[in-house]
Amino acid sequence: MELGLALPTAGPQTSPETIVKVAQEAEMIGYDALWTFERLLRPLEKVVLWTGGEPQMVPEFYRSTYEPLETLSYVAAVTERVKLGTAALVAPLHVPVMLARRFATLDQLSGGRVIAGVAQGWEPHEFETANVPSRRKGARTEEFIAAMRAVWGPDPVQHEGEFYQIAPSQVNPKPVQAHIPVLLGATSPAAVKRAARIADGLLPLTSSAKELRDIVSGFHDAARAEGRNPADLMVVLQAPWPTPLTRDPIGDGRPFLGGSPRQVAEDLLTAREIGVTQVYLAGGQGLGLELGMQAADVDEWLGLLGEVIVAAGRLGVLEP
Repeated sequence: MELGLALPTAGPQTSPETIVKVAQEAEMIGYDALWTFERLLRPLEKVVLWTGGEPQMVPEFYRSTYEPLETLSYVAAVTERVKLGTAALVAPLHVPVMLARRFATLDQLSGGRVIAGVAQGWEPHEFETANVPSRRKGARTEEFIAAMRAVWGPDPVQHEGEFYQIAPSQVNPKPVQAHIPVLLGATSPAAVKRAARIADGLLPLTSSAKELRDIVSGFHDAARAEGRNPADLMVVLQAPWPTPLTRDPIGDGRPFLGGSPRQVAEDLLTAREIGVTQVYLAGGQGLGLELGMQAADVDEWLGLLGEVIVAAGRLGVLEP
């Protein structure tokens, strides 16, 4: 199993210098991937969140977020090996040919290190701002992925669909990778089944081992039903922000994938046994908020991340 890390791209204390520092240190100590996410805006009125329930304010976490592909391009120039992933871009807010070209350009600039994580989105104001209908966003996302793959394929590129059209054209550059992996952010049964049918992997966000087990089991069952081998598909799990990484062990109430390096490594082993191919830790994703880390904590956090690598290695988590 691989280990990834969310770059600190949200919050009032993040900075280009901190992003570069985290990226280079993560690569040096052995992390396999760096991840960013997308948030177009933070509305100043209550909305129903992705978790459902009564309307409430969108978390302060989303007040300031760096653009993901620009950030990864910046990071690509100062790293050599680590993969560069989005978890996730809201596909319907974009134009397929434009986003496909941006991913392809990043793949060229990074020497073939891109992982394209996309999702269907949930925030109604973002759809309004992008002038895109929010209805049938699952079907729209599915066709979006097909159109991007057409762009990455040989010229002439052509796509004729319900939502998107690309006239026969030359569209370049092409990616370095013969096949950029496309992961779908999903937790609902319908979205998980869609990922099993069309994507190269799944990007779940879960808060417990039981929930994770149910989602991965459903994903693998759906893949088999489509005639696909689950072993060929990725499952990249995010340890949700602000899941803490601490020097001392956490007792009662410890969150899944939180606690001391040894505790995190034990949960990583559980995730591997469930069928996860990569976990990325997101505790440092936002800096300077009431919850989570402050910029002054970054050096200590990086030290603990190194201890996670050591502890995970001792438990056999990182073996092929």
